Amino acid sequence: MTSWVQVPKNSDFTIYNLPFGVFETKRISARAGIAIGDKIVDLSVLHDEGFFSDITQLPNDIFLRNSLNDFIALGKPVTRKVRERVQELLLEEKEDLREHQCRGKAMVSRKEAIMLLPVKIGDYTDFYSSMEHATNVGTMFRDPNNALLPNWKHLPVGYHGRASSIIPSGIPITRPKGQFKDPDMESPAFGPSRRLDFELELAFITGKSTKMGESISTEDAEDYIFGFVLFNDWSARDIQAWEYVPLGPFLGKNFASSISPWIVTLEALEFVRLAGPTQDPEVLPYLKCEKEHAFDINLEVYIQPEEKEATKVCTSNYKHMYWNIAQQLAHHTVNGCNINVGDMYASGTISGPTEDSYGSMLELAWKGTKPVQLAGGEERKFIEDGDTVIMKGYSEKDGIRVGFGEVSSKVLPAN
Repeated sequence: MTSWVQVPKNSDFTIYNLPFGVFETKRISARAGIAIGDKIVDLSVLHDEGFFSDITQLPNDIFLRNSLNDFIALGKPVTRKVRERVQELLLEEKEDLREHQCRGKAMVSRKEAIMLLPVKIGDYTDFYSSMEHATNVGTMFRDPNNALLPNWKHLPVGYHGRASSIIPSGIPITRPKGQFKDPDMESPAFGPSRRLDFELELAFITGKSTKMGESISTEDAEDYIFGFVLFNDWSARDIQAWEYVPLGPFLGKNFASSISPWIVTLEALEFVRLAGPTQDPEVLPYLKCEKEHAFDINLEVYIQPEEKEATKVCTSNYKHMYWNIAQQLAHHTVNGCNINVGDMYASGTISGPTEDSYGSMLELAWKGTKPVQLAGGEERKFIEDGDTVIMKGYSEKDGIRVGFGEVSSKVLPAN
């Protein structure tokens, strides 16, 4: 497929993608849009002009709301029709929108747009689903011969995080403060984190709700998943190390998480679906999958010191994840936990099998013993004030590219 909209070479936002987001400009209020190339299709304009007249389930103001929750809640049959209709309108051979008087109003420059959180996030869960990452961390902090805890290969480990501090790309974060206690310290100290880190993750967003007591099977899980965003799970390693026993992460994690603003639908990623890693030992029946639920998504992390060149420090891939999205959602709800539209579920750090594919500074610099070299001669053990961390993700196959854009955030000094 080709579009009459000019799409730059290697753009993440091709006609095969068409992700959903929420944007505003200096002259228009928050609303829903679809990205293509360097443009945003203002869905409210198309709706007003009758382009969705055959999709009768759409309320008049559905695209003028400041989140996608209500739209997503209409269900996949509706959201899929909207995306497919926009795709049809953007085809090179179609004139309906290209020659329409509303074209100028409907096509907004992405440069003019301020991207907002795409959904109101009621709850956020963070998993720990990369075997390479869990093995690396276990090797560093426990027994290298028994790096994985006994439960790790039997269930998708996760914890409930803080939804209020999830922010869209472009918003800076402030270095967190807290308690820390190094092995050579007699008592804990308080101050700014000295070991601020990123975690390279993807997160899926649910598009259907359940009632308390209901469970979702692996077979049905993808019916509840609308799409993905890139997710940077900022982590203060020194604060985390002191606090996490016995109840897990708290202040070391809840100060900020950054996401990419465009939700890439499952439908757009269908062309890179594949089988995940072999799971051994065999999982319990409720975690077994008949379908393939892994996706070949290339992932990159860059560190850019203030007013300096960015350096790629990590090249990983989502296909390495041991536990897949269907298993994560099935396990999350097997006890009857209810979920809501707009809830977010992060993958956990996505590390690959090679040293350059590790998805955190903790691993890349191996607990500070192997500093990462940046362009211009600088090196990093962890993230410093003034650094901007940029994450990118895309899938490419048979000349088709579908990407996430980026999630970028600069670190400001502690208050």
